[in-house]
Amino acid sequence: MRGWLGRGRGQSAYVQQADEWRGTTVQVCGLWPYSVGTGTPMIGVPLGRHLFTGSTVCADPISWFQRAKLISNPSCFVLGLPALGKSTTVRRMAAGLAGYGSIPFILGDLKPDYVDLIEALGGQVIRLGRGRGYLNVLDPGESTDAANALRAAGFVKEAEEVEADAHGRRLTMVSALLSILRKQSPSDVEESIIDAALRVLDQKFTDTVPVLADLLAVVQEGPAELREVAVDRGDWAEYQKITRGLEASLISLTRGGRLGETFARHTTNPMVRDRPVVYDISGLKETDTDLRAATLLACWSNGFATVNVAHALAEAGLEPQRHYFVIMDELWQALRSGAGMVDRIDALTRLNRQFGVGQAMITHTMHDLEGLPEEDRAKARGFVERAGMLICGGLPQAEMPLLTAAVPFSRAEQRLLTGWSAPPSWDSATGRESEPPGRGRFLVKVGGRPGIPLAVKLTEAERAINDTNKRWAAQSRVGRRAHEEAAIPEEVNA
Repeated sequence: MRGWLGRGRGQSAYVQQADEWRGTTVQVCGLWPYSVGTGTPMIGVPLGRHLFTGSTVCADPISWFQRAKLISNPSCFVLGLPALGKSTTVRRMAAGLAGYGSIPFILGDLKPDYVDLIEALGGQVIRLGRGRGYLNVLDPGESTDAANALRAAGFVKEAEEVEADAHGRRLTMVSALLSILRKQSPSDVEESIIDAALRVLDQKFTDTVPVLADLLAVVQEGPAELREVAVDRGDWAEYQKITRGLEASLISLTRGGRLGETFARHTTNPMVRDRPVVYDISGLKETDTDLRAATLLACWSNGFATVNVAHALAEAGLEPQRHYFVIMDELWQALRSGAGMVDRIDALTRLNRQFGVGQAMITHTMHDLEGLPEEDRAKARGFVERAGMLICGGLPQAEMPLLTAAVPFSRAEQRLLTGWSAPPSWDSATGRESEPPGRGRFLVKVGGRPGIPLAVKLTEAERAINDTNKRWAAQSRVGRRAHEEAAIPEEVNA
């Protein structure tokens, strides 16, 4: 097989690869010692096939945490250059987990990449943005009905906890909006005034839901509860002086200031807890930095409030236990969209086990995290270090020092990742670029264990919901509009 031995006789130094077949242990048990185990997990969503053995690779953060016990934290961090299939892989996880009973939540789709998937799953699409939809930050959502159900069933303490959580969430969101608007946090006195005003609103609006204009009206009226925490000592002029800045900020929030009226009106599409949900905020421009930051915070607050309600009802035995899969795509945009975003995400990544949710965070490179202010970089690197699993696609060589500082990678694994980042070749026969070598190829890492290389291939059912370049599907055309064409006289030959 290696040719004739000797000089000039054509001996080959290359040993041909042996033929390989796959089979069950029953089928190949007599081939010992010429068989080898595949060693890939078979618990979770089928992602693809092992690049070297061809065996099926199953992986998702919830299944590996809950059933397989392979990771200690139900979260994954996905890295890879654009157009290599990061979002496609996470969408497959979401679809598979929906089949297992977990509910996908996309709390802020910036592109959007997940609307088609959620619609195909029969879920809820909530569109937000200027003129597209509104999210009332004073709306307790499903907390009121849940508290009433708990109280009716005899769970008074649990009902009070749900109501307290809803109150704290509304206070936090109003304070967050003021922080984004002012570029600084509200004072302690202002937060106390807001807290008292929310309690006054709860007493006044027992059958309806208040909005920010109602909060502004309470602050302007200055009832005894607010004047007490303002410490105006019975001087109305002093109270007006104390609340002047707060009043001006609330006026800006209610009358179309920098953040528009997105949070000043009643919620147009209330979120539900029993089916997949995506917040489509793709209508917000990248230049609307403050509005994007505020909208993301509101979506996360609303989403995790819904999760809290679901868990409270499940623990009381009033509803079945539900688990949620929260996806944060284009993480770099969320991190850079405003002050406080890193701290907010940092808190979520530390509490996902307590919240009963799995998480997937997606960004391009480690340098996306390095682009943050210096005080936020260490926190952002902690997202990668604490993730239960790390899924890496093609990455440039410059990424390796930052990546290996967070998670150890062998030299062979680093060569694999950098090889997948190579640009596609030019196919002279078709006149187009061939498929990039790293498209659909990923390395699944868990701590210091050897990575699992796999190839993700789409099924026909998935192709329709995985086109992230829809606006490039049609060929560009330059020409006059129809009524202009009709007005042009025909050319006459001389």
